[in-house]
Amino acid sequence: MATAPVKPRPGGTRAQLPPCYYEGYLEKRGPKEKVSRRLWTCLCGNTLYFFNNAKDTHYVEKLDLSGFVSLIDDCSRDRNLEAARLNLRMKDGEIKLTAPNLEARELWKGFLYSVVDLAVPTTLTLLPGQLHMLKEVVEKERQRRKRSLSRAPSSPLSLPLVGEIPACFRPVSRTEAEVLLERHPDCGNMLLRPGRDGTSLAVTTRQDLNGSVFRHYRVTQKQQGGYIIDVENPIPCPTLHDVINALVEKTAGTLQPFLLEEPYEENITYISSNDENGERTLHCAPTSTFSRGPALPPKGPERWTLRSQTKSPSPSHRSLSPPGSPSSPMRRLVLSPSPLTQTAFTEELKQKLEKRRTIKSNRLTEKRCSDPLVPTTTTVKKPELGLSSLTFSHQQCRQLHELHSLRAGGETAAYPLHI
Repeated sequence: MATAPVKPRPGGTRAQLPPCYYEGYLEKRGPKEKVSRRLWTCLCGNTLYFFNNAKDTHYVEKLDLSGFVSLIDDCSRDRNLEAARLNLRMKDGEIKLTAPNLEARELWKGFLYSVVDLAVPTTLTLLPGQLHMLKEVVEKERQRRKRSLSRAPSSPLSLPLVGEIPACFRPVSRTEAEVLLERHPDCGNMLLRPGRDGTSLAVTTRQDLNGSVFRHYRVTQKQQGGYIIDVENPIPCPTLHDVINALVEKTAGTLQPFLLEEPYEENITYISSNDENGERTLHCAPTSTFSRGPALPPKGPERWTLRSQTKSPSPSHRSLSPPGSPSSPMRRLVLSPSPLTQTAFTEELKQKLEKRRTIKSNRLTEKRCSDPLVPTTTTVKKPELGLSSLTFSHQQCRQLHELHSLRAGGETAAYPLHI
């Protein structure tokens, strides 16, 4: 019953995981979860990674097996009679897993024991082909752990650095520096890193000459301050930036600082859980713009200038301009900031205009009425309101004058009389 070989699935986070030894669907329920979730599970290195389905490249959960305690079969019945349960006990709690069938459960147990103990288990019922697969997994996992130990970073830098640290500084070992420079040749070919002894620094460079050629230069700190590039003719430098600049100048720009642009996410994502089946899904947050408050009115000098003009309008504007014209005082009053002030000021202006017109009309009427050459008819116009001319007799004109005087409280009429 040999299983199909594991095919690596490229893309995203999945491509950055350790080598995958075994994968398949498992139902998982953690210590704080009430509902089991069916997830695509991958055993990569000594860690279990959980995906929503086999095509996903981003895992939703992971479980480090370094806290492994035991793996026990669960003989309780399931709704699916072919399903087989097992309990994975960790230091921080117990996780319940359900495999599709008994054969899949035995195979999962074999891979888990092989990765945790680095030995093929002998208490499981497996076929010879499956046992051979487990031996290969044990050997691969041993080699992987050896490589990870050899690439462990050196001792931390103990000396205090003088001045600002250059952007090409990387806290990596000699081997990791070579890997970085070879993997990202477009980002530069020179980086600054801690020395192996922890009391000095080093510069690692890479150039192409029928292949990669790496060079490592020791940089030590002087007691009186500054740094020295330890070569045949030592090069003193006041700061670490001067160390990098000196190497760039000595090589006529062939060596360039290593500046790796770390990728950032372009969208905001979050994981939500379905209340019915417990399945977790990766969502992308909507990119909607925030609503802004209402715009404030313009604070230009126009309305204050117009208001100041309304306080002292010219006489020509009072008598000749119609209310709807742009230069009318009534038009300027509409732009005043306060409605209460506008109403009071309008009434006051009307009264003043009516008094001035009454005085002017009264003088004109008295002059015309006292003249013996006055015609028997008089024409009254009201140009502001656009009315047609009216014809009155001399007696009617005096009655009209008296009527206007009574309406004005003893004063003359509000509109001038044109003979």
